[in-house]
Amino acid sequence: MNKRKHKGHRKSEKKPNRLKKQNIKPNSSRNQADGKPKGKQKTVTAEVTCSGLTNEGKGIVEWEGKRLEVAHLMPGEKAEVIVSKRGRYVNAELKRVIKPSKDRITPPCEYYYACGGCQLQHMNEQAQTRFKQETVDALMEPFIKPEAILTMDDSYDYRNKSHTTFGLNKERQVIGGLYAQNTHQIIPMERCLIHDPKADEIVQTIKGMLKSSKMQPYNEDTGQGFLRHVLVKVGKGSGEIMVVLVVASPVFKGKNNFVKALRKAHPEITTLLMNINNRDTSMILGDQEKVLFGKGTITDTLCGLKFEISAKSFYQINPVQTEKLYGKAIEMAELTGKETVVDAYCGIGTISLIASRKAGKVIGVELNKDAVRDAIRNSKRNGVKNARFYQGDAGEFMVQMAARGEKADVVIMDPPRSGSDEAFLSSVVKLQPKRVVYVSCNPETQARDMKYLVKNGYKVEGVQPVDMFPQTHHVEAVAKLVLKEAGNR
Repeated sequence: MNKRKHKGHRKSEKKPNRLKKQNIKPNSSRNQADGKPKGKQKTVTAEVTCSGLTNEGKGIVEWEGKRLEVAHLMPGEKAEVIVSKRGRYVNAELKRVIKPSKDRITPPCEYYYACGGCQLQHMNEQAQTRFKQETVDALMEPFIKPEAILTMDDSYDYRNKSHTTFGLNKERQVIGGLYAQNTHQIIPMERCLIHDPKADEIVQTIKGMLKSSKMQPYNEDTGQGFLRHVLVKVGKGSGEIMVVLVVASPVFKGKNNFVKALRKAHPEITTLLMNINNRDTSMILGDQEKVLFGKGTITDTLCGLKFEISAKSFYQINPVQTEKLYGKAIEMAELTGKETVVDAYCGIGTISLIASRKAGKVIGVELNKDAVRDAIRNSKRNGVKNARFYQGDAGEFMVQMAARGEKADVVIMDPPRSGSDEAFLSSVVKLQPKRVVYVSCNPETQARDMKYLVKNGYKVEGVQPVDMFPQTHHVEAVAKLVLKEAGNR
């Protein structure tokens, strides 16, 4: 990775390094026991040495024979931590670093310790890469040695989707920002360094318009107010921008003036929507949607194909790295132009349509009917004739294919973070494709699922990690599994 210079982005000096004071303390991890904490909380300060990192990038330390996890601590570092005990619960958070690692830097983001959305900004990019590589290597050790992780040259400003929550502070002033980790407390912020800069600029304009208008942010506690969230999607290739105002009521007073003023301030906005979410829920988007300006969708180009993206569409948030990821997935599929490919969890058809250029036939299956509709539209938009999309459970679909005696040469699967369940994996085994290409945003559940496939006749022939989410502990990986010959199982 090439280091990108930001204000304050430097290596720490060789002296104790205190964390910046924040209005919200860094969130510590809960350790040891399950169940509700009982008894009075006791707090002590302890000096510890970090022996390694968890898969979430937290430092591992030992205290009174207990293994504790401490956010923002690095291997080899000596530090003071605040240990809190209540009943069987033991929490630990970093107070100060006594002996910093040579790989420690000052996080460029002023909200880093309060937010929790990024977990690795205190590491230089070499340390981040090493951590992610070692995480995937350890998880895949039972199967194969993974390839070197594909990193990103510019590891900031990459997100094509941003979500901002609005509210009022104690002085009744309008604030907009992100929730502190594991809370519903809004951290007011003007700029997130991994968001698209234009998206943050638009959000700041909306915040200013709120201050000068009678539009009130929504209050979760009282149920009063109007604007809950602002969702911005940016087509990194096309330059098109979607803004979604998530509101608590369909009655939008001053709507025309608001739309006119926002478009004047940001003529680059190509569509503006109002999404109505009046439910007491943690879900951002509601079911009702109204287009205030434009066509209600944006398009973007990925791997040479055009995709239409709606407010609810799933679309990978880092298109630069997605092209590397999908390119590797198609390479692992070993397509010659004759194969039948099943794309399970196909979403809006990105992998399906990319695969269609080298496959004989592609079958995309997706449970979300809106995504299937988008996939069909995207297929027509790109003039693809050899891909078909079906709404339904992918596992059941493949079981039915096997029952009818139909074959698939390749199954491409890209499940959610929780991975697949045994019902789906058993359907893959019943269909017996020659190759399975498993794309995952969580190598931990990927390794679990691969263990099932290996037990049932498959061999892992390659794993490629991709750093899709720089500055965070998340890492993507794509794996190639091949069906063993009957006599070699």
